[in-house]
Amino acid sequence: MPKNKGKGGKNRKRGKNEADDEKRELIFKEDGQEYAQVSRMLGNGRCEAMCIDGTKRLCHIRGKMHKKVWIAAGDIILVGLRDYQDDKADVILKYMPDEARLLKAYGELPENTRLNEGIAGGIDEEDDGAGDDYIEFEDEDIDKI
Repeated sequence: MPKNKGKGGKNRKRGKNEADDEKRELIFKEDGQEYAQVSRMLGNGRCEAMCIDGTKRLCHIRGKMHKKVWIAAGDIILVGLRDYQDDKADVILKYMPDEARLLKAYGELPENTRLNEGIAGGIDEEDDGAGDDYIEFEDEDIDKI
């Protein structure tokens, strides 16, 4: 059997957590950048995002973020627009949920933007009461079991 001469495997690469949980300064958009909400992930380091200006763009996740910052549908991201391709953009930054709420409070994001949902524009908040997710049992039902 060959002798392992490396310094570790997959878990070693995965191991370092650079303490991204600590507070960081809120970064606002500059010219050539736009806020967007991820509508779906496409794979291969790409996602489809609905920008705040109303354009749906194909976004490429930059190499610094690839496999380090996990982006899911519904996340608020900052994208860099391309001068030569209007339908494509590059993901610069992913906002944490509390940062996205601050952006909305500062008026950077429009009021109709829906934050912290799994999928952008997914479930309506109307509840008819018919689709309860729990079942109540009486004491007699429990005794029968």
